[in-house]
Amino acid sequence: MIFLAAQAVGFEGLLNLFRYITFRSGAAIITALMIALLIGPRFIALLRVRQGKEGQPIREDGPASHLLTKRGTPTMGGLMILIAMTISTLLWSDLTNGFTWACLGVTLGFGAIGFMDDYDKVTKRSAKGVSGKVRLLMEFFIAGLAVTFIASKTGTTLYLPFLKDAGLALGVGYILFAAFIIAGFGNAVNLTDGLDGLATMPVIIAALTFGVIAYLTGNIRFSDYLGVHHVPGSGELAVFAAAMIGACLGFLWYNAPPAAVFMGDTGSLALGGALGSIAVVTNHEIVLLLIGGLFVLETVSVIVQVVSFKTTGKRVFRMAPLHHHFEHLGWSESTVVIRFWIVSIVLALAGLATLKLR
Repeated sequence: MIFLAAQAVGFEGLLNLFRYITFRSGAAIITALMIALLIGPRFIALLRVRQGKEGQPIREDGPASHLLTKRGTPTMGGLMILIAMTISTLLWSDLTNGFTWACLGVTLGFGAIGFMDDYDKVTKRSAKGVSGKVRLLMEFFIAGLAVTFIASKTGTTLYLPFLKDAGLALGVGYILFAAFIIAGFGNAVNLTDGLDGLATMPVIIAALTFGVIAYLTGNIRFSDYLGVHHVPGSGELAVFAAAMIGACLGFLWYNAPPAAVFMGDTGSLALGGALGSIAVVTNHEIVLLLIGGLFVLETVSVIVQVVSFKTTGKRVFRMAPLHHHFEHLGWSESTVVIRFWIVSIVLALAGLATLKLR
């Protein structure tokens, strides 16, 4: 809105700053951060009243310590992230850019699915929530709509990292693949969100990385220099990613151990979907698997555990997802969280390296 207002008067004087994506990205971070910090206390108090003393239902088969340390903590804190992120995006983005609306639509759509799941858990006092099949069906529907629009602008070629302008023309198959990436990454972040602050910081790191990638792929000079596929208009998603970073930083203030609130599926599904949609717009779907490698590892650990137990009756890990395995090995919660953050930083740097290794 602010960008369009500045554009309407011709970017005169100081308003010329609003022309630059870098300036608006910085403003988006600060705006989302301040909104999240300001609404946090009252929002958490409201969640406590609505959810009572029990808060988020804790898995009975999870680590025994969680039944004592995490019981009573309210969930659905992801609403704080979505409110701050959405307002900041609307204020600082170029709202004539279709990519922004596609990514915001996925984020809010996945957030709504997560909210339904969280609400079902809280009201029924069960950790099960909405049926997995129903959730996936809704996620693929939303992702499919977004990808169909994005592909109409960017094409249906899957570009490969490390190779200059090399890609696979997938046609309609690209729609299915990209929708799988978005839905899969939403659920990957959801699986990772099991310890205080564990998912939030890796999301911030991934969003920062993809904000840089979006800016570079949207700038024809930088994309030509780096040898990456140029996507006109994708640079605007740097503002969207910045709003995500600011909102997550504000949420992390209250989610830092010991957490005063959990983001719940409302936040984790939305954030994962947002990252997946940025990756699709920038044609960096495969690189997402590297940058978000921590989320991928968490998901793979669950798949391996389930397959192993069903086929052999034995467990590969002491508990899945992976962060619970390390807890059972004797790592403290803070140790697991900080070391996983370090892994996320290393993977993000490796993902950025792919921009030049071509």
